[in-house]
Amino acid sequence: MPTAVFIVRATVADPAKRKAFDAWYASEHLPDATKSFGVTKAWRFWSVTDPSQHQAMYQFTGEASLERAVGGAEMKRLIADFNRDWPDVTRTRETLVLAEEFGAG
Repeated sequence: MPTAVFIVRATVADPAKRKAFDAWYASEHLPDATKSFGVTKAWRFWSVTDPSQHQAMYQFTGEASLERAVGGAEMKRLIADFNRDWPDVTRTRETLVLAEEFGAG
């Protein structure tokens, strides 16, 4: 079963809010989402090209576990929490399934 990845891209347009958003995501949202989803790994990134862009990636053991997580009650709660705390931050979501992994070396 190939690895599946759930990606959330957030636009934090106000530069004055980015530090608080970063702290909230690191201390509250990422640990909560990681536990709620039951993922194997999670990553967060800030874009160097466009500093308003934040991306979080959650790795699942397969597409079925990803679908259960994003279609369940915990996802609805996480979205509600995010909307409550960051109503001005827009987001897009994407799901990916690993097609190939190549290790250089």
